[in-house]
Amino acid sequence: MDPDHRLVLEVVVGKRLGDNAVFLLEGVRDRLGDRVPELVTSDAYAVYREALLTVFGHEEVPPRTGKPGRPLGPRVVPPEGMSYGMVHKTRKQGRVVKVETKMVFGTVPEGGISTSYLERQHATDRHRNARKGRKTYRFSKDWEVHAALTAFTLYSYNFCWPVRTLREKTPDGRWQQRTPAMAAGLATHVWSLEEWVTLPAVQR
Repeated sequence: MDPDHRLVLEVVVGKRLGDNAVFLLEGVRDRLGDRVPELVTSDAYAVYREALLTVFGHEEVPPRTGKPGRPLGPRVVPPEGMSYGMVHKTRKQGRVVKVETKMVFGTVPEGGISTSYLERQHATDRHRNARKGRKTYRFSKDWEVHAALTAFTLYSYNFCWPVRTLREKTPDGRWQQRTPAMAAGLATHVWSLEEWVTLPAVQR
């Protein structure tokens, strides 16, 4: 998710595995046109670091030190300009009692690191997709249907869901509602669901 525009960039439905983390980030990379994200934040799930290096990293040979011994071999390093931080939450009896942040590589941004925007989006998604509601009988019985509805609710959110914190004031003093796609320059108006579903898609 792009927190500046509240835009959902990529969705992978499945278990939390290293392969799925790589698959997710490959989708993000493709949508960014191979541009490198300046800052990536996540929870403390360990596989994200290796997944980021697999997708965005490059091989580098450390310079010779002139000291005795075998020289260091090539290693994968993060690209220049990308920082990665993680947020670790400690829970007791189901409640968060401690929040710790850690920069894995790169520099600490001015505003620090946080996953609050993504957590808020998860709540919005549960609200829009009844199959993800907690303690409910509306859970999905079929995996393919669950994956399809997840993609439907998350991607339609980009174009059809006005976000209150994205609204802008017009010159005449009125508030203009904006969706994440409008904030990111991908749309000029709030789309209806019918418009989003029926508009032909073009793969680039």
